[in-house]
Amino acid sequence: MTSTPFATDLRNWICHAVTYPGVIPKLWHQTIEAHRREVRYAILETTAALVAQHGLRSVTMSQIADETGIGRATLYKYFPGVEPILIAWHERHVAQHLEHLTELRDRPGAARERLEAVLEAFALIAYERHQHGTELAALVHRGENVAGPEQQLTHIIRDLLVESVDAHAVRADVPPDELASYCIRALGAAGSLPSRSAVTRLVTVVLAGLQPRA
Repeated sequence: MTSTPFATDLRNWICHAVTYPGVIPKLWHQTIEAHRREVRYAILETTAALVAQHGLRSVTMSQIADETGIGRATLYKYFPGVEPILIAWHERHVAQHLEHLTELRDRPGAARERLEAVLEAFALIAYERHQHGTELAALVHRGENVAGPEQQLTHIIRDLLVESVDAHAVRADVPPDELASYCIRALGAAGSLPSRSAVTRLVTVVLAGLQPRA
C-alpha cells in the first residue's frame, strides 16, 4: 500500500520521538491537531449538507462516515451521534457570525454607519440560515442553543445604539436595550422573506424606526 504524505510525516515524527524518550516534538502535536481540525470540519459540513438534502431522520452515522471517507469508529471518537454533530456545526457558524458582527461594530467610522452595517449583516444571516431547511433550523435553534449568542448579539447592537444616541443619529426617547430588542425581533423576520432584495427593504424599514424624533 502506498503511504500518504501525512502518514509518512507521522511515521518520521514517531521515529524521532522514540529516539528522544519522553520528548514529543511540538511540530508533531501541531500536525496531529491540524489533521483533527480538518477531520472535524469535514464531519460538520458533510453532515449539514446531508441533512439539508435528505432530512434529519434520513441521515445516519454510517452515511456520514462514508461521505467523509473515515471509519465509523473514528467518527464516534469525534461525536456520539448526528444531532451533536449538527449542534457543533451550528455553534461554529454562530461563532463566525458573531465574530464578523463584532468586527463590523469595531471598525472605524460613524456609529450610525457601523450600526447599519451590523443590522444588514444580521438580517442576511437570518435570511441565509433558513435556507438550510426548517427541520435543521428547529433542531439547532432550540432555546438552550441560542440564549448565549442572542445575548452577545444584543450587546453588539446595543453598544452601537448607545454611540448613535450620543451622536444624535438615533432616537433617544426609547432605551437602547428596547431598541436592540426591536432590531433583533424585526430583522429575525428576514428568514421568511423570498429574496435578498426583500431583506434590504426590511433593513430600510427598521432603520427608519430608529430615526431621531423631530
